[in-house]
Amino acid sequence: MTSASTSTALTSRIEADRELVIERVFRAPRALVFEAFTQAEHLRRWWAPRGWAVPHCTVDFRVGGRWHYCMECVDQAQGDFFGMQSWGLGVYEDIAAPERIVYTDFFSDADGGVNEAMPATHVTLTFEEVEGGTLVVNRAAYASADQLRTVLDMGMLQGVTDTWDRLAALLDSELRDTPRG
Repeated sequence: MTSASTSTALTSRIEADRELVIERVFRAPRALVFEAFTQAEHLRRWWAPRGWAVPHCTVDFRVGGRWHYCMECVDQAQGDFFGMQSWGLGVYEDIAAPERIVYTDFFSDADGGVNEAMPATHVTLTFEEVEGGTLVVNRAAYASADQLRTVLDMGMLQGVTDTWDRLAALLDSELRDTPRG
């Protein structure tokens, strides 16, 4: 176990002009945090920014398996975004439970067809036990600096911040009290 700040603030940085690195300590055991990233029933409850819901989420958590999801804006205060849907498709490439998940995340349609016009994200998530909880590091790599800029201009960093805030709240409340099977 590594010693680290118990702060739950999200930090981010760009490396090599095309990789966004996001880190946060969640005040929960590593196995529980890992589970929250791997099970559809948990992802449905937190995998979207504030004001968005996840009406569709399926997970086949194995190498070569697919994670297909939809985020939908349900907050009328978000104006033109209200009712908008954003579909995604993750394809798992490597899994080392409870330490690492590697997958490629694509923009998709409702049928799981990849939107080739949008940037794909190669994601490496690591989960490290630290004093006070679990450090999650998300390394999101893009084919070019322009592709990274595209998703940042779409508000991706704020979306991840909101999403991980929702995960922290879920971990602090209901998941911590749920019996593990």
